Amino acid sequence: MAEGKPEKWQWQEPGTAWRGIGVYHVTLTVPSREPLLGTLVIPDGTPSRAIVERTALGNAVVDELYVMCKHYPAIRILQFCLMPDHLHAVIYVTRVMDTSIRSVIRGYWQGVKKLGRAYTLSVSAELNSATKDGGADAATKDGGSFPFPVFTERPFIRPLSRRGQLKTMIHYVRMNPQRLATKRLKPGFFRVQTGIAIGNRSYAGVGNIALLHQACYSLVHVRRWMVEQARHGDGQPLRDYKNSCVLKARQGEVMVSPFISPDEKQVLQVLQREQHAVILLADNGFRDYYKPSDALFDDCAAGRLLILSPWPYDSGKRHISRADCITLNAMAEEICNDLNGNANEKETTSE
Repeated sequence: MAEGKPEKWQWQEPGTAWRGIGVYHVTLTVPSREPLLGTLVIPDGTPSRAIVERTALGNAVVDELYVMCKHYPAIRILQFCLMPDHLHAVIYVTRVMDTSIRSVIRGYWQGVKKLGRAYTLSVSAELNSATKDGGADAATKDGGSFPFPVFTERPFIRPLSRRGQLKTMIHYVRMNPQRLATKRLKPGFFRVQTGIAIGNRSYAGVGNIALLHQACYSLVHVRRWMVEQARHGDGQPLRDYKNSCVLKARQGEVMVSPFISPDEKQVLQVLQREQHAVILLADNGFRDYYKPSDALFDDCAAGRLLILSPWPYDSGKRHISRADCITLNAMAEEICNDLNGNANEKETTSE
């Protein structure tokens, strides 16, 4: 991790794309997801104290970052975190360079590929020796198998240009060990589950499935007429509605919504602050190794959140459409009606 406060910088100037001043998030991954770079250690089972103890290969991958900086003095490392199977780094290009940051990172990748090849050869030699000494069982007794190229995928690189992105990304990188520790200690809340049937629909979900078996559910959907009235000077209906949502949550109702509009997001923030249960509908499915964002991660770990999506993951999706908004709000209403209906049936049966 770089020491001291980062300097102020300008954003990229016209004509200097990928060569100019800017901040970038770089991720290097072991494609097999084998923990070749380190081991996660959770002292006393406390996620906030989690650390990653680096392997020799992990140390070499980090050292290569500083070799890159030595070759390119315009580059500073603002934050990095080595995880068992990947590396995150936030780097700052302090002045226009003759070469692009893409070329610099490609050079870094070539360097770590050499490290990976050396690792592959050493493991291959160990496995061959183990096979000669003790047969195939000895070669695989620690879960090993014939080695593979370690760094076959190019690093992911993304420029950070929007206000607040840098602070958010540095926090994200710092929190990686704690989040992985939380996921390992509470795997049920972070595993993607499929085929969750509610009414006539099937969803994929992440979070606390038990939230589908509560007593009462309420929709959070701020209507357009409320917003329009507020714009014309009468904000009372909008305020009353948002307050009513929070009051229902305080009475134990599970609040259901995609929380799309700014006013709905404000309601969600209050629900999170007061630690109420929420079912959130997402406009995209769940990729491999999905984990909720900063604002939702702690709620998921505490069992207060269930995220549902009716659609498979689409890597090309960037923005939610109006059609998606309408569909998700309709689904949220369906979920409330179906789950409230089920709860009423159970009450009637028990009586």
